[in-house]
Amino acid sequence: MLTTVENGRAVRVQGDPEHPFTAGFLCAKVNRYLERTYHADRLLHPLKRVGRKGRGEFVRVSWDEALRDIAVRLREIAASTDGAQSILPYSYAGTMGMLQGQSMDRRFFHALGASKLDRTICSTAGAWGMRMTVGANVGADAEGIPSSDLVVLWGTNTLTANPHLWPFVRQAKDQGARVLCIDPIRTRTADQCDEWIPIRPGTDAALALAMMHVIFAEGLQDDDFIARHTIGVDELRQRLNDYPPERAASLTGIPAARIIELAREYGRATSAFLRINYGLQRHGGGAMAVRTIACLPAVTGHWRRAGGGVQLSTSANFKYNTAALERPELSPAVRTINMIRLGDALTLPDAGVGGPPVRALIVYNSNPAAVAPDRNRVLTGLRRTDLFTVVLEHFQTDTADYADYVLPATTQLEHLDVHFAYGHHYATLNRPAIAPLGECKPNTQIFREIASHMELANACLADDDDALLRQALDTTDEKMTTVTYDALMERGWVRLNVPTPYLPYADGGFLTPSGKCEFYSARMESMGLDPLPAFTPPHEYPESVPDLAERFPLTLISSPRHQFLNSTFVNVASLRKDAEPELTLHPQDAASRGIEAGAMVVVFNDRGAFSARARVADSVRAGVVWAPSIWWGKLTSDGHNANETTSQRTTDMGAGPVFYDNLVEVTAVV
Repeated sequence: MLTTVENGRAVRVQGDPEHPFTAGFLCAKVNRYLERTYHADRLLHPLKRVGRKGRGEFVRVSWDEALRDIAVRLREIAASTDGAQSILPYSYAGTMGMLQGQSMDRRFFHALGASKLDRTICSTAGAWGMRMTVGANVGADAEGIPSSDLVVLWGTNTLTANPHLWPFVRQAKDQGARVLCIDPIRTRTADQCDEWIPIRPGTDAALALAMMHVIFAEGLQDDDFIARHTIGVDELRQRLNDYPPERAASLTGIPAARIIELAREYGRATSAFLRINYGLQRHGGGAMAVRTIACLPAVTGHWRRAGGGVQLSTSANFKYNTAALERPELSPAVRTINMIRLGDALTLPDAGVGGPPVRALIVYNSNPAAVAPDRNRVLTGLRRTDLFTVVLEHFQTDTADYADYVLPATTQLEHLDVHFAYGHHYATLNRPAIAPLGECKPNTQIFREIASHMELANACLADDDDALLRQALDTTDEKMTTVTYDALMERGWVRLNVPTPYLPYADGGFLTPSGKCEFYSARMESMGLDPLPAFTPPHEYPESVPDLAERFPLTLISSPRHQFLNSTFVNVASLRKDAEPELTLHPQDAASRGIEAGAMVVVFNDRGAFSARARVADSVRAGVVWAPSIWWGKLTSDGHNANETTSQRTTDMGAGPVFYDNLVEVTAVV
């Protein structure tokens, strides 16, 4: 991203036209980044709560007063019987850089002896699935897609979530490739594909297994690749006997004839690209779903050629020196709390999280009062008068309303950072384009100053951001040899030391213990898990929980709106465009409930409820409802959002969230 600055003020942001992947354009959200940075509601000074928690009543205080009081409170808690483990950091990807997201903050909490946070809220299930099959979350290079003759966008709304991929897909399509979309929802991406294949949520593994059944039955597999570069093919083939297309049709809702034809298309292709995304792993069997899909290109040998393979992410290629940044050795042996279970951690401290009650919560780079599952439980915890809460933020979010102190943080335009990528192979330097607005400070500086006020003695807690950047780049990994301090300073971005396009497994070399694609995983067996690909149903799969499904027969998917990035950008008026929470129902489901388009409805289950405006369209499968999210509660008519209904349950591997594993009912507001 290039930022134009005039008289100290940023006046334009644009994509870098020289960047091979982002190619000179920004997504719809980041195009509005100046509006967000200079927003009238931007937090510019430290604030101290004066009203009841949740009311958002604060007064301005000085940094010195805020830091002194925070230090005193944290010292008191650390010195108490419960100890420093009763202090919990809570953060994720609101600021995604290595410096502002996972450096000085981690050092501070490690040195303090605070509880650790298992940061699982996005991608861990899928990452585990890739790891168990190919060895790491390292997938195919999107820059090879123009060579593909088949592109399958599976569980990804590319035009919303990954728009810089689309030009490569268009190149392949212009050269004759078929582009298919497998998704329970006919998204804006599906509308641009050659075909939309509507699938029941959470049944992706069953489809992949049936495809492999057909591929082997019709001799479309690559026997040479299988023999050289995989293990467990005999066991896999035996497992596939359990998944003929007819059975998969009953599970997925896709006709058997279409499953057969899809398998043939994939098996006959010479270079098929599977782009999967994190939506399809947000259910009880999410990791197994990704693992199973990841077997497909090894069965067919599509890894051999540019434009072939599967991509969930490229992130594991980026080997920054996280140990040097985070200094994990500073931490004593302490508990780890899964961020998915924040509601339980704040309200039921002995319900599986173990250890002392959480007495202090430090939130940064996240808005858990909006984005964490089981929102009612989370808000109950945040209301505790004995919970000391500090929030580092840009705006007075739902979470900030419950803070004792709110500290103003810098945006991307105002601080130094370095980034990895999910979908390409370019490391990126983030230089500050403007001075921090008001009294805002980078996360790194805020944690340095809290550490100083607490008189924590470790010298590494004083490292400045330039030193942190150099430490992040201090790595001997072969792929990182091109990513140097000087190269980043000169250009702003640099490709990893990999070819273009990168074919990670063309000649095998999988990153598993065996060095092969593991259809059979001894590691999973040792964990007490099924060692073979399988269909693991969602927790709230209707056939598995008939009594629950009788009361709540609809599956809710609450993926992000095109204009929002989870709860980020929700408060930017030009992106909200006077919109309101909405729910799309299939005409059949709307008719049976007497719901007309435009009516207000209530979406509910035993966990909670929220209101939305009904849309009626065949762009969702019958039995599925879609509520684009994630709204701040304070910006909705009833103060609620879709996470009132989501659960704190976790996935089969990786302990990730199950946001789309969620049975609800919908009624019209009378």
